Amino acid sequence: MKIRLMMVALIALVFAAFPVSMQAETRDGVFMHISHGPDDPHQVLMALRMAEMISQDKDALVYFDVKAVEVVLKNAPDMQFKEFPNAKAELQKLAERKVILMACPGCLKAAGNTAADLAAGIQLADKTAFFTFTKGRILSLDY
Repeated sequence: MKIRLMMVALIALVFAAFPVSMQAETRDGVFMHISHGPDDPHQVLMALRMAEMISQDKDALVYFDVKAVEVVLKNAPDMQFKEFPNAKAELQKLAERKVILMACPGCLKAAGNTAADLAAGIQLADKTAFFTFTKGRILSLDY
């Protein structure tokens, strides 16, 4: 009986000492908001680079609105600026990492485009996804 009691106490001690390791990790997420377009490649490429770096260990969602919808069209010219990777390469890398890439439907319409004009991997914005893309806290960055 003493041995059984000691074993139960030892197991309880182990669980009490390591509670964090027994829980599933909750990842925080970053909501990246891009409103600048091809006329400001530094802003756009900095945001895409930040999203790529963040997505290595955090959940990420990139939202393109206002002029930024012009960056995610099928026929958008590729953007380059100094040492930053080009826009098309960054968008492809983000899509491969399963980063959610969304364009504002109203801004897309205002620019004379439709969902059919979006590049592969870009979807129309869905407000529910803004709150459900991560289980942890949400940090927002605006570019």
